Amino acid sequence: MNKKKRKILVVDDEINVCKSIRQAILSDDYDVDTALSGEEALEKDKERHFDLVISDLMMPGISGMDLLISLKKARPEVCIIMITGYPTIKTAVQSVKTGAFDYIPKPFTPNDLRSLVQRAIKSKEREAEETESQPEMPPGLFLLKGHTWLRRESDNTASVGIVYDFVHPLDRIAQLELPKENKSIFQGEVSARITDGENNVHRVWSPATGKIVHVNHDLEKDPSLLKNDPYGKGWLFKLESPNLDLDLKGLSPSA
Repeated sequence: MNKKKRKILVVDDEINVCKSIRQAILSDDYDVDTALSGEEALEKDKERHFDLVISDLMMPGISGMDLLISLKKARPEVCIIMITGYPTIKTAVQSVKTGAFDYIPKPFTPNDLRSLVQRAIKSKEREAEETESQPEMPPGLFLLKGHTWLRRESDNTASVGIVYDFVHPLDRIAQLELPKENKSIFQGEVSARITDGENNVHRVWSPATGKIVHVNHDLEKDPSLLKNDPYGKGWLFKLESPNLDLDLKGLSPSA
């Protein structure tokens, strides 16, 4: 039996960008269409019900954020990836809180995009087929949904880890690249990189701005902790942040 092709829609007001993204992800597994505006994207989605929509955040007319809100209202199950430039990183974080699966900041490589698309598709497939129990997320966490959690330790310090939903679609964690201690990092920037068994590299966003004061080096010896104990021994690093209250406003509290 032939595997069903996943339908993907690429949305950008620049036709060359649409073409290059389509070319980067086109494969035997994906049927990729394009739209040059949010308006066109909504019309096409009404007809085809895409599995995944990849949209630029900044567009004239219906913006990427408006498109996200409209699509999620019409079809909550649709998976959406936002493309953003660095100056709009806060808006990208907000898009995840609003319901986007993830975002990818410019510039990015074809491999960056293919890795993210694969994780998004696998995540939806496993969500539909889920039978096994998942590690329970404890209360009191703040979430950059689909990516990282933050646990406040004091007024200006916090522990950071990866949510189970991020690592669950990955068949195997082959390598983990942790940040350096004493490094300053901004909310929404790369805080770690995971290489899976198929050599795809997945970037993990930081939920807050601050200085990394301690890293969990046990993960380098046993990266399986990210899956087996994501909210306990699988924590990534500890962060010192003078403006933690401000960053928490962009995150979602756990139940």
